[in-house]
Amino acid sequence: MTTLFFCRLVRYDAPIMATKKKAVVLLSGGLDSTTTLAIAQSQGFAVFAMSFQYGQRHEREIAAARAIAASMRVAQHTVCDIDLRQFGGSALTDDIAVPVAERVEQIGDQIPVTYVPARNTIFLSFALAWAETLGTGDIFIGINAMDYSGYPDCRPEYVRAFQTMANLATKAAVEGTCSVRIHAPLIQLTKSQIIRRGL
Repeated sequence: MTTLFFCRLVRYDAPIMATKKKAVVLLSGGLDSTTTLAIAQSQGFAVFAMSFQYGQRHEREIAAARAIAASMRVAQHTVCDIDLRQFGGSALTDDIAVPVAERVEQIGDQIPVTYVPARNTIFLSFALAWAETLGTGDIFIGINAMDYSGYPDCRPEYVRAFQTMANLATKAAVEGTCSVRIHAPLIQLTKSQIIRRGL
């Protein structure tokens, strides 16, 4: 039987004040998620970073995520192994050629083969579970709708829908002790604006 997933938790020595609010930040190791992590910290959150090794071709991002988590002194960093190669269906997890476009116009208006089925829903579900055990409802994700390449799970309506679902699905939200809030601070920024914000 194949193991579907497991997580490794790394604790850092970054001091966390008891009164500091916590947030789970999805950290891929790329520009957008790193900028999102910095935004969460600038808003006063103690960051609990979550990364995923899901069978993607660009696994070097995990090494980058670990280095970023250590450098930015997050409270904890966990790397979850989820083998999405079992399902395939994406150029990032299957034996499908990754398309190359030199200009935005060449991308077209179809959902590209680099879309990984349900990836952000899976990631946010893991983040939701960890957030509830941490006693927080704040989750940050670095998705972007302005520059996105047709991914349906990078749209504002997707974020709103997931947040609504999360508030119906968690014990803390149902009991009224902790509502869920999905933060997507980059969702309306262009890539150049994200770079400037990150700097």
